[in-house]
Formats: sequence, C-alpha cells, structure tokens
Amino acid sequence: MEHRSKPARPHTRRQFLGYGAALGSATTLTSLITVEALAADAAKINMQLGWLASNGILGEVVAKRMGFYEEEGIELEVTPGGPGVDGVASVAAGRAEVGQLSSSPSLMLARSAGIPVKAFAAGYQKHPFTYFSLSGNPIQSAADMVGKTIATQPTAVILLRALLAKNGIAEDQVEIVKMGSDMNQLMTGQAAAVTGWQTNTNALKILGDDRVDLMLWDTGIQLYANVYYTTDDMLEDHGDALTRFLTGSARGWGYARENPEAAVDHLVAEYQNLDRASELDAVGPVLGFSFDGTTAANGWAAMNRENWQAQIDIYSQLEQFQGETPTVDDVMTTEILDATTALRMQIG
Repeated sequence: MEHRSKPARPHTRRQFLGYGAALGSATTLTSLITVEALAADAAKINMQLGWLASNGILGEVVAKRMGFYEEEGIELEVTPGGPGVDGVASVAAGRAEVGQLSSSPSLMLARSAGIPVKAFAAGYQKHPFTYFSLSGNPIQSAADMVGKTIATQPTAVILLRALLAKNGIAEDQVEIVKMGSDMNQLMTGQAAAVTGWQTNTNALKILGDDRVDLMLWDTGIQLYANVYYTTDDMLEDHGDALTRFLTGSARGWGYARENPEAAVDHLVAEYQNLDRASELDAVGPVLGFSFDGTTAANGWAAMNRENWQAQIDIYSQLEQFQGETPTVDDVMTTEILDATTALRMQIG
C-alpha cells in the first residue's frame, strides 16, 4: 500500500541553516564510523527514506531478504522517514550513506541552499503525481483547468503553479484550493480535480470507474520520483560501495518485476503493518513506474541531464531557489549508473 499522496515537503530556510551545525558536530564521528565500515569486506549502508517504509522500496526489501546485497558485499539497513523526519539532513550529516526522496525538486532545493547532496539514480522514471477528475467533468489537459477549481496538497501548490506556467495559463484563471489526503472535495463537487499518487491504490478506490487521470508528467512537468541520492564525499571516497549497493537494488527490482506476488510476500513479511491484498493491487502500478520504454532503452534507474535541466529551469523561472540556481552537475551524476550499465540494461 502506497502511503504517499503528496510530494516531499519543501525545506525551510531554518532547516537549511541548521544543516551546517549538524554537519559541523557530526563530521568527525561519522567520518570515522563510515570509513571504518566501508573499509571492511562488507560495506554497511544505511538508506534513509523520506517517507514511511512502503512499496517504494519493494526491490530493496527483496534484495535484502534474498541475499542479493550480501552477495554484493553490502550490509543494508533501512531507516524510515515520515512526518518530522528530515532525511536530507540525516544524509548530509553522515548519519546515512544514501537516501531516497519522493520527488526530485527536494534535492534541487537542498543543493541551492548549499547542501552537498547529489542524485545518482531514479527509481521511478515518471513521477506518479496525478490530477484526478471524474468523467462527468473531466480534466484531461492543462487547458481543461481554466475556470475550474483544483484542489491540491499545500506542498504541491508549487507543482500546479509550474504546470500552469509551463502551459501558458495565468494563475488567476484557475482557483487553487488546499486539500488533505482524501478525495472528498472531488466526490462532493467542491473541486473539479484533486491530486495524489497513482500508486496510492487504496485512496483511489473511492473514485471507481469514473476516474479520469491527468499525470503531472504529461502536462510537461517531468519530475523523477524515488530518487536515490548521497553526498559529494560519499561519491568521491566510496563510489565502489555505492556501485555494489545499486547492483543489489537492481537485482531486487529485477526479481520483483519477474515475480511480483513473491516480492509482495517479502514486503509484507518485512513490514507487517502492510496489507497483502492492498499491496497486490499496488504492485502493478509500482512496477509500471519503475520499468517503461526509458528503462528498456537505458536500463533500470536511468536518468538524463536534459530532464534535470528542464526541472531546474522551471523552478528557477518560478523563483523557488533560495540560493544560487544549481547546475545539472550540482544535482546529479551518472557515475554509479555508468558502473552498473550491463546489469541495469538486462533488467530494464
């Protein structure tokens, strides 16, 4: 069951300023611990999530439980996120070697604020964030939003603004209202569309067969989801450990693609709060966002510079960066992807 219905919360200026103190107090200790661990035969990798553990780490759970990481010389620990947990701060301060963000803009914003984190892979090729409407009053394109009320989560207002800007629609042509995690405003006619993730199958059941989907991706705002990231220092000093980690993850996701029901069994065994029937409903969409034409051409977890540049451009246009506008090289690297090309292509 996918628990995320909104993009990652934007970081505040106070949080970013706090990173410096966190880094300063933690650097000596965490450097010693990390180097010692990664120098051993088995590299200890703590993966910090930006949300509660769910099917977004299906492949990682499979790889851990089936011994794929162990075979690659990786000892993986997963640290769940959730409300009040700042995963970027944990990774930046060295409490975790890698992290995963639900939405790529969070990484760009962190980099703009001077936080030395960088993406090295993308779990979902297309962001599942979607505008849901009903067939009686469908929203099938950005133009259909003109004159309508669109409900979205507070943290996703910037995505709607980006959508409108990308499609040449003035913001005053659309009424933007806030919503929570349910679909009530759509069902009661208070809004023509509401937002959420297509992988959140439980929440979407209420919409039934009348549901009409407009993916954010299809409006021209093409974000990555489930972004794997780490620090500049980790990339420079321990690239081999990251390569072995991504190799294990790739093997896990490849197994999940070929054996979805067995993968769900591993997931619900690892996280017993998850419901098996719900996860079986969700596994199709989850794998659909993990494997598509892009992965067929470029391998699982691929990402490209052009996509990142387009994201940077739209966020810069909307004046979202607190510091300098980051460059593509600031926010992403293909170093680990390049080192795992052969395997990723096999399962892509």
